[in-house]
Amino acid sequence: MFHDNKANRLRKEILARVARAFFADQPADTINRIPISMRLKGARNASRCCIYKDRAVLKYRTMAALGYSVENETDELKPISAYFENALRRTEAADPVLTVIDVACSACVTTQYSATNACKGCLARSCETVCPKKAIEFREGKAWLNPEKCVNCGLCMKACPYHAIIHIPIPCEEACPVGAITKDPETGRELIDRTKCTYCGKCLRECPFAAITDLSQMIDVLKALQSRHAVAMIAPSVAGQLPGTLPQLITALKTIGFSDVVEVAAGADQTALHESAEWLERTTGGEAFMTTSCCPAYIETVEKHLPELKPYVSDTPTPMAYTAANVRKKDPEAITVFIGPCIAKRVEARKNPDVDFVLTFEELGAMLVGAEVDVLECEAASFSAEPSREGRGFAASRGVTKAVEAALPDCRRLMKPVQVDGIDRKSLLRMKQWSSGTCPGNFVEVMSCEGGCIAGPGTIGNPRIALKELARLCDESPTMTDRRTDEPVSI
Repeated sequence: MFHDNKANRLRKEILARVARAFFADQPADTINRIPISMRLKGARNASRCCIYKDRAVLKYRTMAALGYSVENETDELKPISAYFENALRRTEAADPVLTVIDVACSACVTTQYSATNACKGCLARSCETVCPKKAIEFREGKAWLNPEKCVNCGLCMKACPYHAIIHIPIPCEEACPVGAITKDPETGRELIDRTKCTYCGKCLRECPFAAITDLSQMIDVLKALQSRHAVAMIAPSVAGQLPGTLPQLITALKTIGFSDVVEVAAGADQTALHESAEWLERTTGGEAFMTTSCCPAYIETVEKHLPELKPYVSDTPTPMAYTAANVRKKDPEAITVFIGPCIAKRVEARKNPDVDFVLTFEELGAMLVGAEVDVLECEAASFSAEPSREGRGFAASRGVTKAVEAALPDCRRLMKPVQVDGIDRKSLLRMKQWSSGTCPGNFVEVMSCEGGCIAGPGTIGNPRIALKELARLCDESPTMTDRRTDEPVSI
């Protein structure tokens, strides 16, 4: 789902202001003034009780943009510039991946069903009839749900002909498919259980108060760019994320300091070739099915919630892993930076020594703003080689399946593909049953985000527009049959 709202725009503005501060003549002073400059004295645009609380929340958002977890704050008087200086000195990227800004959390009411004034107190009283717990009572002629009896089954809402009964959710809890977010019983604010979290980023995008945010690695990358030895590895889902063309974006990346730019779609070609061979070997060896392995949020889901599915997950490395290995093979000293739509990639990167940093498209956009580089004004870089259309197609749902089918043209008739287009509670239950022999196919493509990577939590563009741009880019690319190589694509 595409989320362009004031909460998400605020997160982008903070990132852009931090990037501008990095390039400013007096970065410490500039970064300290971010909360004040965004909520000026006398301003009437406070989203909280007053501008002072707004400024406190903005300070914590800035800390997260610098890569610091709000939960680990030990000194409330520590200025933002001190975190900035620490970020410039640290040698490892931030951990954990997500943080909850407790003062920004509105402590939403518990998920519940409630009867509204639209209730007519009708003769049928279907809501009362269907309720298995007798939780519906009528007071002054209107329905009322007794919270001590209600079990939130929702039958009353479905039965009401006037739609007078509504569901009041907690957006972040509702979005989480694995129950990793729960309310602290003492404060009422949300907590993330990291033993359950799959880092899919759905909570981050759904919270209307932007109280959940990721810890950025932007400062680490900006510092690395000064070495002029950092290589950008751009994900196939880059299509439609930023203005201008892909060749213009390549020039923009080199302008801000990247020494080289490599398309991860070339690594996707390698993933498709190896994964197709693995699938053929497994299924001819008698295994019932195999699932893809390129979505890191799905891999976290299997590790933490679907261990019975683990034997069926492909062992083939991801496109990011192949690309980073190719870069390191060419230049062992290169600083590798994956740029994509995904927060869970940071978890995958922590387990792969070939990947140094991970940026989202949001962060890349902020860096370009901070460096005052307009992609539309950049000249187009020339391509020395191109990945295949199938490799670039990995970014959208069913893209991996098409690439694996293309790699096995003689065996396509044997493949019975199944898609999990977005992990939610229903698809989790469905996948849990597959290990007992009920999987309807023998090749399962799993994408945590509905629509694929082009709808990831770190994207900027509308997924529908991104899909069109991706299709246009794929149409301009050679087919996998035309381009069978394991060499990285350098631009």
